[in-house]
Amino acid sequence: MSIWKIQGGTVYDPKHGVDGEVRDLWIDGARIVAPPDDPGARPQRTLDARGYVIMPGGVDMHCHIAGPKVNVARKMRPEDKRHAPVVHRTAHTRSGTCGSVPSTFATGYLYTGMGYTTAFDAAIPPLFARHAHEELHDTPVIDKGMYVLVGNNHYCMQQIHDGEPGRLRAYLSWLLGSTRAYALKLVNPGGVEQWKQGNENVHTIDDAVDGFDVTPRQILHQIGRTAQEMGLPHAVHVHCNNLGIPGNWQTTLQTMEAFEGHRAHVTHIQFHSYGGEPNETAQFGSQVRPLADYVNAHSNVTVDVGQVLFGDTTSLTGDGPLGYYLHRVTGNKWFSGDSEMEEGCGIVPITYKDSSFVHAMQWAIGLEWFLSVDDPWRVVLSTDHPNGGHFQAYPEVVSLLMSSNRRRELLEQVHPRVARLSPLRDMDREYSLYEIAIITRAGPARILGLESKGHLGPGADADITLYQPDDDRQRMFQFPRYVIKSGRMVIDDGELRDSPLGRTFHVDPDYDGEALDDIQKWFEQHYTIQFANYPVGAEVVPHAQTVVCRGARGE
Repeated sequence: MSIWKIQGGTVYDPKHGVDGEVRDLWIDGARIVAPPDDPGARPQRTLDARGYVIMPGGVDMHCHIAGPKVNVARKMRPEDKRHAPVVHRTAHTRSGTCGSVPSTFATGYLYTGMGYTTAFDAAIPPLFARHAHEELHDTPVIDKGMYVLVGNNHYCMQQIHDGEPGRLRAYLSWLLGSTRAYALKLVNPGGVEQWKQGNENVHTIDDAVDGFDVTPRQILHQIGRTAQEMGLPHAVHVHCNNLGIPGNWQTTLQTMEAFEGHRAHVTHIQFHSYGGEPNETAQFGSQVRPLADYVNAHSNVTVDVGQVLFGDTTSLTGDGPLGYYLHRVTGNKWFSGDSEMEEGCGIVPITYKDSSFVHAMQWAIGLEWFLSVDDPWRVVLSTDHPNGGHFQAYPEVVSLLMSSNRRRELLEQVHPRVARLSPLRDMDREYSLYEIAIITRAGPARILGLESKGHLGPGADADITLYQPDDDRQRMFQFPRYVIKSGRMVIDDGELRDSPLGRTFHVDPDYDGEALDDIQKWFEQHYTIQFANYPVGAEVVPHAQTVVCRGARGE
């Protein structure tokens, strides 16, 4: 083990209330430790951090970096790769491609180069978990994990219809353990299945799903409650119905209410906060205020934003009907895919233009969310990579949050109706470095239930980012001076010096073994693969770390 000291840096560690204090950090192997009792103790190595800003490594709790739709998007968009930077092979790196959907190795390098050390893929069909794990294993440096899709799972809907909460809980526990996943994800619950049957998408959370006679409201409530009863470290992760549809804010409010006090994380909330009427853009606008009021008043709900940035990107989603909707709106090429008994997906290239009223309003709505949630511990920085923009745009978002003047300057450059209609011009709140450390590090770690992430106290993972202070906050956060991952210097002077393999976090909840017979019988009746071939073996996830479920709990 190597014991070393980071000396004299300006530390931001919100979990421990440290707001810009000059401190020393001690590292022993892969962990941060308390300073030695002996004041004369000498470390094996000292890093002079005087003048640098020190934060924990960044935590991206919602992105799309592995799985079947990510792979299809890489193949589907050669034009996206053709003009993007290339990652060349060096003594420390493998070659790779960038663009809106980078290759696996490039993804790890790009996150690390920005000071992020942990990322979770937000939507993996359970049937494809094995291959997604193999991709994550090929994504170097960062720690990672995945959420499995269950909002349109046939077995789940059948148990909800039959009033079998015990079987639902056993199935979800078995599924998480079998896929070595970290959390449960709901995407357009019921709506994807309805659309897969050749019908229209559901339009409200009280529409019944054909063939199952359950509603999205029932799916939301039952799986949300079950996730909390299981004591999962992260609450159910929810992509609401009617994403992107004008007027969808009412669906979003009803979705949050449907959890009836149970913990829930509503993701890419920007895409769910629109006023107006479906299929019309004339009255399109922001309805952040009533939704933020609900979040501010209900501590069981947390959100990440899904900020839109202007430029070319790729929409890839587990929401099949949304993919088709975007295809019709944009006229761009489109891919749709289904996984048996489980989920679907849709992929469409998209370019967000500052000259477009709708796109500029989406940009403003995301910023409104950051500025409207009172408690920064309950709102997380995300772009829903790559849907709203690339994760490399996070420094740009940080700069906008820290400067009201910069927001107003850009507001003058976008479609003029946005400046007239959006409250953004009058929102003077500016984030501090302490608050930025919350929404990019401490907050997502807490919401995920990762006790060793997002802080710099004894026992934390030695994931540490050192920034050179700069009045240009975007530049400051784009180019950290040093990045330390698990106690190893991986970025020095902005260059990658080492690329170790990160860990994969997962849960393994207990369940009633007697329920396994029913699960297996159902599985063998309906799936095209053998039951024994479905679970992901330990050999597929060689750097796994199990996070313990703690039984029923609340916030």
